[in-house]
Amino acid sequence: MCDDEPAVEATEAAEATEASEAIEASEATDLFLSLTPERVLEAVEASGLACRPVCYPLNSFENRVYEVELEDRSRIVAKFYRPGRWNAEQILEEHSFLAELDAEEIPVCTVRPFPDGETLRSIEDVPPEGGEDVPPDRFYYSLADRRGGRAPDELGGATIERLGMFIGRMHNVGAARPAPSRPHLDADHYVRRVLRWMERNHTLAGTLKRRYFAAAEAIADIADDLLEGVTTHRIHADLHLGNVLLRDGELRVLDFDDMATGPAVQDLWLALPGRGREMEHHRDIFIAGYERFRPFDRATLRLIEPLRGLRLVRYTGWLARRWDDPAFRAGWPHFGTDEYWERETSDLEEQLAEIRRSLARHPASGPLADHASVAPLPEEEALTNKDYFWDWEGD
Repeated sequence: MCDDEPAVEATEAAEATEASEAIEASEATDLFLSLTPERVLEAVEASGLACRPVCYPLNSFENRVYEVELEDRSRIVAKFYRPGRWNAEQILEEHSFLAELDAEEIPVCTVRPFPDGETLRSIEDVPPEGGEDVPPDRFYYSLADRRGGRAPDELGGATIERLGMFIGRMHNVGAARPAPSRPHLDADHYVRRVLRWMERNHTLAGTLKRRYFAAAEAIADIADDLLEGVTTHRIHADLHLGNVLLRDGELRVLDFDDMATGPAVQDLWLALPGRGREMEHHRDIFIAGYERFRPFDRATLRLIEPLRGLRLVRYTGWLARRWDDPAFRAGWPHFGTDEYWERETSDLEEQLAEIRRSLARHPASGPLADHASVAPLPEEEALTNKDYFWDWEGD
């Protein structure tokens, strides 16, 4: 962890994050459905910017994002944060990180200040019900300049090296100061909170629940041991290629909504998520670029499979929490079926087996060696669909 970020701050951040998600999913969904183009334009104009009657929704599941035309015919992007997910302090820490990156001339999609110099505003016109960090009457929103570009379908060697250089520079800024309100990328946040929510909401039952929970808890325990003592700092935390723009040869990273405090390797493996010799070669190229600006601890490469396991659970929990939102029902119509949970459970059990295989291939002293020798779960079944990254870019 950062030297100036004590463990107590991590605990407080986790508690604040869990409290901020206490709003019932149906309440947040109802608020999102009430966010019409007219309300969007009213919010932007209330901040002091005159608009033309042009407002287009952009692709986003977690938040609501709109392209708005100003009076001078320039276009901006208005982002309305999902009610109950982040409080103001957490959002402003994201904005601060983006501003610091921009000051170092690292291409990111920065937040555009309102005329009064602030970067965050809220709509508060629903009678408050109170009691939480983020009351259900509040829409937080921010603005950004419109940026063009496309996500690269795949990366060649030269682009991989440049991305490594980019992330090395980004992590230098990330390590410069803490983000005490943002979550830590750990098993408590990514797995145990999800399992508690599933338990409370009766998401799973019977044999599938026992299998799924057993695999998830085993992955969480392994991750606890492997993450102990690993250096952490501010990271993007969701750096799949869908969050990388390429235009005229320039790379730009966007969507820091999941920004967290975590290990550097998280921002490597999501950009290069595959397995095998070719992917190992690509990671070597990435690290070579990264190390032109910042040292990279290659021992943390053994965290890739446990981190992959944490993300599997978190992704499924994300869908479950958002299932009252019609956009999610349309985007993932298969979610919640028996076939879905059988596949997810089998995938998670296979991921646990892969974690143990990877630790056995790279033995180490202490907890790593202990986990490498653990026998598979008795209920474990063979995986039939290995491509479990197939729809992760919706996160």
